[in-house]
Parts: sequence; C-alpha cells; structure tokens
Amino acid sequence: MLSNTCKYGIRAIIYLALEDSGKKIGIKKISEDLDIPSPFLSKILQLLAKNKILQSTKGPHGGFGLGRDGEDISLMDIVRIIDGMDFFERCLIGLKSCLNPDSPVRCPIHQQYEPIREETRKLFEDTTIAQLSESIKNSGGDLRI
Repeated sequence: MLSNTCKYGIRAIIYLALEDSGKKIGIKKISEDLDIPSPFLSKILQLLAKNKILQSTKGPHGGFGLGRDGEDISLMDIVRIIDGMDFFERCLIGLKSCLNPDSPVRCPIHQQYEPIREETRKLFEDTTIAQLSESIKNSGGDLRI
C-alpha cells in the first residue's frame, strides 16, 4: 500500500517529533538511528522540507526539524507528498472504467474495495504525527525495522 520511501518518511518525521528539542538533527544521526541509507533518506527529507513539513538548516550545526507542530501534520500530508493520491483515487486493479463516474461498468472488486479505501483515507487524514509519536513514547516502541 505505501512505498518504502513513504514509510521511511513517516518514520523520520515521527523520530523528529520524538526528538523535538528545538535543535536540528543531522542526516547522519537520523540515518544511523533509523537504519535507513543516508543518501536515500536525505532525498526524502529534502522533499518534505521543500513541502514545509520539515525545516532544514545547512552547515556544521544544521539538520532537520519539524516544520509545523506534529498536531498539524497528518499521515495524509506525507502520503500526498511522497506517494501521491493514486491509492485513494485509482482503481485497485487499474481499470479505466472505474475512473469514469458515468460508466456503468466497474471492476469486479470495486464495491467491496470502495468502503475500505474511504476508511483508510479517513484514518490517514485523521491520524497526526503527534498522535503517533505519543503512542510510540507511551508504549516504549522502537522506530527501527
């Protein structure tokens, strides 16, 4: 459902929310702590910074931090930026007839899948980074794979 790129982005943002001390965290530390290749993670974080989810600062004391409060960042914000909305807007098996609202023909799984898609959309829109980071903090969970 979500690409690895998107999963890494979500994990990195949760990590930054958990570490939020007002200081920027360098890509090397984030990469090591999350066990994500640094060049790959760097591209993801730059994309998120470009879209104002994160802030980035260059230089020896630079790094990344949240660009907005964790309450103001939903899972859908991240998915929209990294993976796009195809999962929520396209046919599960790729039939063009499902995209045309005037077409009477739908894929064989359309009716069963539509409520699942809508429930997933709502979950992603309603779930914030603050909620996820708080849940991880309270459970003692780990962001590593």
